[in-house]
Amino acid sequence: MAASADIYNSAQSHPATELRIVLIGGRYNDLLRGKSSAGNFILGQNVFNTSRRTAQSEARQQEVFSRRVTVVDTPGWWWGWPRENTPKLDQIEIQNSVHLCPPGPHVFLLVIPVGLYLPQLVKSSLQQHLELFNADVFSHTIVLFTAVAPCSDEEIKSRIRKSPTLQWILQQCGNRKHFLNISNREDRDQVKKLLEKIETLITNNGFRHCSVDRSQGETLRKEMRDLTERASKRFDQVQKQRNKLKIQIKDGKVPPDHLKIVMIGGSFGGKSSTRNHILEKCLMLNVDKKGYRRTTHSEISHGVVEGRWLTVVDSPGWFYVNILQETSEMDKLEIENSVNLCPPGPHAVLLVVPVMINADESYLRSVQEHMSLFREEIWKHTLVLFTYGDWLGVKTVEERIESDEGLQWIVNKCENRYHVLNNKDHSDKTQVKELLEKIEEMWAGNEDPYYEVELDQEAELETKRETGDKMARRLKTINERKTRVLNELIGGERSTVTDIRIILVGQKCSGKSTAANMILFKKCFNLTFETACLKKNFSDQERITCVKHEGNFDGVKVSVVETPGWFSDPTPPDWIKDEVLHSVSMCSPGPHVFLLLVPILRSFTEKDLKALLEIMKPLTERVWRHCMVVFSYGDWINDVPVENYIVREGKELQELLEKCGNRYHVLKNFNSDYSVQVEELFQKIVNMVTQNKECFSVEDKKEKFLSFLRPPKQQILTEQEWKRREQELIEQMMKALEKEPEEPTEPRVRKAWSKDDDNIPDMSGDVASEYGSISEKQRRRGHDQVAEWLNNKVRESEISSGISSICSSITYMENFDESSEIH
Repeated sequence: MAASADIYNSAQSHPATELRIVLIGGRYNDLLRGKSSAGNFILGQNVFNTSRRTAQSEARQQEVFSRRVTVVDTPGWWWGWPRENTPKLDQIEIQNSVHLCPPGPHVFLLVIPVGLYLPQLVKSSLQQHLELFNADVFSHTIVLFTAVAPCSDEEIKSRIRKSPTLQWILQQCGNRKHFLNISNREDRDQVKKLLEKIETLITNNGFRHCSVDRSQGETLRKEMRDLTERASKRFDQVQKQRNKLKIQIKDGKVPPDHLKIVMIGGSFGGKSSTRNHILEKCLMLNVDKKGYRRTTHSEISHGVVEGRWLTVVDSPGWFYVNILQETSEMDKLEIENSVNLCPPGPHAVLLVVPVMINADESYLRSVQEHMSLFREEIWKHTLVLFTYGDWLGVKTVEERIESDEGLQWIVNKCENRYHVLNNKDHSDKTQVKELLEKIEEMWAGNEDPYYEVELDQEAELETKRETGDKMARRLKTINERKTRVLNELIGGERSTVTDIRIILVGQKCSGKSTAANMILFKKCFNLTFETACLKKNFSDQERITCVKHEGNFDGVKVSVVETPGWFSDPTPPDWIKDEVLHSVSMCSPGPHVFLLLVPILRSFTEKDLKALLEIMKPLTERVWRHCMVVFSYGDWINDVPVENYIVREGKELQELLEKCGNRYHVLKNFNSDYSVQVEELFQKIVNMVTQNKECFSVEDKKEKFLSFLRPPKQQILTEQEWKRREQELIEQMMKALEKEPEEPTEPRVRKAWSKDDDNIPDMSGDVASEYGSISEKQRRRGHDQVAEWLNNKVRESEISSGISSICSSITYMENFDESSEIH
């Protein structure tokens, strides 16, 4: 401590005359900014533009407290994204930042807004991005917490205590930190203290600045010059191409008065907000009162824009890195059907691509395969529409294209047709006007005026859709009927459940942690969903053990064990099977239910089924009586009945459900009442436990073997026999209900409808931000509601011998048979 004090005093008595600062950090959303505002605060003037994203590293210099201070602002990367997902153009600018304050920066200020949630994945993301500097950055870094309101030291300490990621970051930075209230520009004492801490760091580092490779600076500058030249060349080519097409229009090739447009692209690309922008609709047109709604059906909208009658069809987006095989049959059917909604076919297809996406091999493959749902001719009528135009900042879209080989392939495939929209700026009417002009020019250059739909295929798709809808309605009716019958059979019995023990099983990124946190109404489990995970950037051999957390609802104990996930593979590693087997012992005397997580945002394949069967195999066939399928990410289908997904996915998913006794539940983690979902889930679990008469235990086999060595007890054998017969009877009744003839229904007419996904979730990669996080207020209210329900429903009581309930079951079955004969 004495040595530290000496260094501090030395820095105070010999203040530096020059300080070179580089601001670095990630990006969460547009509400939590920091770097540019912090730079303006430090320099005391508005020298950095905070109205737009920083897309280019910029250096500004001012005299501050008798020191010549240089501050370099840099582009931010998405917190949690691996470096390979950050566009190359941003990586170049981040690298170049240290060359804008020669001979090198004294300090890096890692800017973190106080209210920012940082998942564990931020650690690897931060390390990877700091490697761009080819130097020991952490030893020259101070963590700069920013806020727009006063924040006490105790509040900051509390946030740090609650965040393992923040603790790790501070540890790497030698626990150096400072807080800035950037809304209080008059308090210059905040800046003075920060400069003093920087000088102390410089003294600690032996008055050395961060080393910079000058040759790398030359290489970067040359790379940027070459990129700018290629971008300029592409721009010139596009202008020449457009001028030729304009001449054709002027010479008498008059565009149609009614333009038909179809929008196609990955999820969260901004298709619906683009449609609203084009048609000059209200931004919230297709967003419900609670917020985000994804487009689940191809939707038709009309309007008159710039004197033209427009029909715009918005199609559901595929999960943006899914290959075609991974996209659900329900989504594929709707995407294919989109071009049929504007007969005889669309004049233009807008392939929507977010400009911040790094079009790597996975993304490019996803685009190519989903476009293969249509004939090759569709490319002749396709224009690339770049959304999130504000992300470009001072950069041109041509520079963005030339920095990314994947984008070059897509744009070249569309014969150099592209446009940029900033959907946040509706005041600039030239954006849409120029887009429509480009569509008309594309029309003029094509021999075929539109992409012609195939009538046979249209009829086939319609038949497939109607058949699927009919099957889904029947499945929904059957399951509702089975639930009513089961409630009547076991509704009179009192449950012996005094606690609820749950084991979660599923692949990586299946939503186990999110489901567990929802069930317990608190953030206990670490969230690891992100793009890198989907691309298998994490080692499949990384050993992860089971994790257990507990909650309490008005005296009813709820235990949740999360088992390790695996990547989509029909033969998961043996150690995962061992962990799933081990999870049973963590729920002594045994779990009430195994929740098998199936993410509804992707297809359920034969590989997925084989993997689950392999994982559950060590638990024997008895385990299936205690299993329930939970469809995670239920927001993906909004209000569409889950039965539509089930019937269209086919035999693999239906086989899994059959093994689980057709028990399933949907969990939505956004725009939903969490308490209702959890209450319904608990009700299904309690019903299952009541029906099974017991929890699952791997000791059952051993107990049965030992029973042969003990003298038989007639009373126990009789009770067990009654239980077995009752369960068999109930199962037979459930199967009989499935075979009941379908009741005649009125034919349904499908109408085009319009729902928007304008509120785009940020793409930071964490589950909590994927569809929005559970607020503390919602969590508390939901917890109390579920506690009240459990207090009324789940209490210890005398166990039924099974005789009275089986008698009532037999009576019900006899009445059921009689009524069937009458009808």
